[in-house]
Amino acid sequence: MRDKRPLALITGVGPGTGSALVKRFAEGGYRVAMLARDADRLSQLADEIEGTIAVPCDVTDEAALAQVIADVGAPKIVVHNAVGGAFGTWDQIETETLRQNMEINTLSLLHLAKLTAPAMIEEGEGAIVVTGNTSALRGSAMFAGFAPSKAAQRILAESLARDLGPRGVHVAYLIIDAVIDVPWARARYAEKADDFFISPTSIAAEVYHLAHQPKDAWSFLAEVRPFHELW
Repeated sequence: MRDKRPLALITGVGPGTGSALVKRFAEGGYRVAMLARDADRLSQLADEIEGTIAVPCDVTDEAALAQVIADVGAPKIVVHNAVGGAFGTWDQIETETLRQNMEINTLSLLHLAKLTAPAMIEEGEGAIVVTGNTSALRGSAMFAGFAPSKAAQRILAESLARDLGPRGVHVAYLIIDAVIDVPWARARYAEKADDFFISPTSIAAEVYHLAHQPKDAWSFLAEVRPFHELW
């Protein structure tokens, strides 16, 4: 029997935010196509979470993305969570670092929109939600290889929102102004209390909310941060 649940496509399904997003959308009644390069992790998640589809894929490969859509079908919701990051000042990073991050963070968003938005327009509904961070708003010295790609990603998302919104497709950009509670961050900030971090589950809940806002109250730019975070 054909599965009639709507499809959510989520990129960047790692052990933190990506996995939490998959769980939230699966709990919300979606089939979830999980995209990441780590085939073993996706396979394990597919065994753990009913209704999920493991799709090993490099989001910078436009042809591979097109094949994914051909295989899994047109999604109702797209969450672009894949991220390329780097630390370093302008004189420490390699040019290739910024180029790679532009491909992951920004160009792959354009690829995803081209591949999925037309079907959403035809249906008159759908959502594309992008997970961003503070680097989308300011270029800190140590983020020269990363912040430009996130700022460009935010502006591209805004361009998409202005064009697709009047055609019934909601595009939203979520600024995550926090350290996400994942093992490497816990190790790096071992002296910090629990409430220093933002949980992947909380991020996933806000993404789900953005994807389901009523048409008379759409957000484009949203932010989440722990209650004591300075901003």
